[in-house]
Amino acid sequence: MLNSATRAAVVSALDRASEEVWPYRHWLLQDVLDPDTLAGLKAWPHEVPNVRYSLGRREEKNGARRFLDANRIARFGPARALAEAFQDTRVVSALEARCGASLAGTNLRIEYAQDTEGFWLEPHTDIGVKALTMFIYLNDEEELHDWGTDLYSGQYRHAKRLHFVDNAGMMFVPGGNTWHGFRPRRIDGVRRTLIVNFVTSEWRNRHECAYPDTPVG
Repeated sequence: MLNSATRAAVVSALDRASEEVWPYRHWLLQDVLDPDTLAGLKAWPHEVPNVRYSLGRREEKNGARRFLDANRIARFGPARALAEAFQDTRVVSALEARCGASLAGTNLRIEYAQDTEGFWLEPHTDIGVKALTMFIYLNDEEELHDWGTDLYSGQYRHAKRLHFVDNAGMMFVPGGNTWHGFRPRRIDGVRRTLIVNFVTSEWRNRHECAYPDTPVG
């Protein structure tokens, strides 16, 4: 059964999202998930991978990445609640209305990233087979870490850093100017982020999708 509380929380967050135009159009989100789903996802049952990055690309360590795929959705209730909410037509319609993305026919892909010391990401745009990108930060500590996503006004021109606030995040429609990354810095703990994408039929790694045979819309 669909967790209506999760769906309602996501729709409410989209309704309240603040639009920013610099360095490119994006939306800042707060209180994205309902308390039960949020707490459940923080109890993620998979160990933190011990990896180091040399190129600044997540695909360097594909074997250590974890997705809310069909198997995890079936076995882990909070993952199912999140995936069902973002697959729901009301959430998809709210996303399209808020940011103008065209999502019909795309597939939902959600990564649960657990980043530790040594992690960094080079500036990149997500342009191509990703129709929408959203980050949701998970931080159950009182300390406000300097772990937010870095945004750029060009490939190498740093513009600003987002605040790493629990149950908050941002979204954008990938384009030629949507440069973002994660500058090398101290990570004293585990930086956890839900990375929500809607990918086109050209996405090759179908097993990463929540419902690989069921496009949204």
